[in-house]
Amino acid sequence: MTSYSRRTLLKTGAALAGASALGFPAIVRAQATRIKIGHLVPLTGFLGAIGSYAQLGVKLAAEEINQSGGILGKQIDLISEDSVNPATASTKAQRMIEQDGAVVLLGEISSASSLTIMQVAERNKKVFFSTGARSDALRGKNCNRYSFHCDIPNTVMVNAVGTALNQKGMVKGKKFFTLTADYIFGHDLLKAAKTFFDANGATLAGDELIATDVTDFSPYLLKVRQAKPDVVCCNLAGNQVTNLVKQYAEFGFPYPLVGFNLNTGDAWAAGEGNLSGTWPTVWYHTLDNPASKAFVAAFTQKYGKPPENHAWIEYVTLKLLAQAINEIKSTESDALIAHFEKQTEFDIMKARKGYFRSWDHQLVQEAYPFTVKPKAEMKDKWDMLALGDAVPVAAEPLEKIYPTKTQNPCEMKA
Repeated sequence: MTSYSRRTLLKTGAALAGASALGFPAIVRAQATRIKIGHLVPLTGFLGAIGSYAQLGVKLAAEEINQSGGILGKQIDLISEDSVNPATASTKAQRMIEQDGAVVLLGEISSASSLTIMQVAERNKKVFFSTGARSDALRGKNCNRYSFHCDIPNTVMVNAVGTALNQKGMVKGKKFFTLTADYIFGHDLLKAAKTFFDANGATLAGDELIATDVTDFSPYLLKVRQAKPDVVCCNLAGNQVTNLVKQYAEFGFPYPLVGFNLNTGDAWAAGEGNLSGTWPTVWYHTLDNPASKAFVAAFTQKYGKPPENHAWIEYVTLKLLAQAINEIKSTESDALIAHFEKQTEFDIMKARKGYFRSWDHQLVQEAYPFTVKPKAEMKDKWDMLALGDAVPVAAEPLEKIYPTKTQNPCEMKA
C-alpha cells in the first residue's frame, strides 16, 4: 500500500483546485457552444438492417447542418445509439436527457420502442420526433403533447395500397389471408386492414399472428394453402418481410402476395425475382424532385449506395427541426410545440409540402403505392421498384388518406 505525506496531499489538492478553476469553465463553455440531440434507432434485431440506413441519413443531415453554420450558430452534437428493445430504448432516452443534456430526441422504427420513448419525453417535457414508427395507436390513444410522428401511419399505408388494388379489381368480393407481426405495430395494421376490407367488400379468410423472432414461415404458408384465398397480405416488419417473400416464392403459390407494410431496404434484401405484388412506401430514391435528387446524390456519394426510406425520413426530420429552431430562435419544448402546432409547412422533398397536424402531431404528407419491375427493366439491384401515382391526387386534400379524429381520437394533456 502506498502512503502519502500530509504536505504531498495538500500540494495535490491545490493542483486539482487550480485545474478546476481553469479547466472546468472551459469545458462548460465548449459544451454550451453545442446543441445535443439524442437519436435512437434499432441497429440489431429484425429491424437492424433498415435502422442502419436511418442512422446514415441522420448523420448526413447533421454534417450538412454543421457545415452550413449549425443551429443558432452552434454545432450539433448528435448522440446516436442502438435502441435494442423497448426497455433499453427507454433507459437510454432518459440518460440522454438527464446526463448527456439532449434538448430533443428523435428516431426509432419499432412502434413498441417508440411508445416507451414517448413516455420518457412526456415525463421530462422534452420533444421527441418519432421518425419511423407507424402504429396508429401512437398518434391516437397513446398520443402526448411532446411527441411528433414523421412516418406515414398504418391507416395511410393500407389506403395507399388498397387504392391501387381497388383499381386492379383485387378487393371487392375477394378473400384475403393476412400474416401479421405479433406486437403493437402488427395488431394495429391488422385493425386498419380489417376496416379497409369491410368498407370495400372484401373478406378476411384467415390471419396468423407471428412472433418477431420467427424465421421459418412454412407452418403458416401451409395454412395459407389450406385456406385457398384470392390474395395473401403481408403485415410483417423488418427482415421478416424479406424472409417471407423468399419462402413464399419457393412455395409457388398462385395467390398474389401484396403487403400493407414494406421498407425499401427489405425489398432490396429480398433479391431479384422474389418480390412481386403491390406495396406501400413513404418515399423512394427515384422520386422526380430536385431536392430529393440532390439528397440521393449526396447520400450515394458518401455511402456508395442509394438511401432507403428511413434514411430519407431521418434526414428530413433533422433538417426541418433545425429550420424550426433557427426560425423561432429557441430549443425550448413549449416554443417548438407551438411552432409545429401552427401547422407550419416544410419542404420534405416531395411534390407537396408537409405539416404536422395540430391535434395529433402527425406529419401529413403524400404516400405512394409501388410495384416490382421485371428484371429486364432494372438498371441495377437498387432499381427494383416502380412508384405509382402519389396518393391522394393533387386535387384532393392530403388529410383524405389519414385517420380522422373520430377514427383515431387523440387527447393530449395540457
